[in-house]
Amino acid sequence: MLIREATAADWDSIWPFLRAIVAAGETFTWDRDTSEERAREMWFQQPPARTIVAVTDDGAIAGSAKTNPNHMGPAAHIANASFMVDPAHAGNGVGRALGEYVLEQARIEGYRAMQFNAVVATNTRAVHLWRSLGFEVLGTLPEGFDHPVHGYVGLHIMHRCL
Repeated sequence: MLIREATAADWDSIWPFLRAIVAAGETFTWDRDTSEERAREMWFQQPPARTIVAVTDDGAIAGSAKTNPNHMGPAAHIANASFMVDPAHAGNGVGRALGEYVLEQARIEGYRAMQFNAVVATNTRAVHLWRSLGFEVLGTLPEGFDHPVHGYVGLHIMHRCL
């Protein structure tokens, strides 16, 4: 699997699975009816933010991630990242490959740590993955996420030093 910087041409491959994940409302904190234009603005932010893609051996985009400073100014040394894996490629190591790449790039770019602000507690695959990559749950916002199946569930704040 190749991990590379995303280009504008990649959007047409990212949008279908990003739209489906957001519309499902189970793992991402965006409005479920986020428009394509708004989604593109949020996924392809201005530098120092970066967007990457995971490309399979046959050239399909299997997932994408974006990184950016978690805050500005004197807190800009902490990175943040968001991940989307095409459900058709789930369970094939795409999330792990993206996570490992993002962590290494953040370290190279001089970030001191990475923080995830909103990992849905019922997203057990993601929680397991991030824990396996060295993240700890710093705290959980009780009932911070309105899950369409489980109702109000917790949102984890996760952190890892780089």
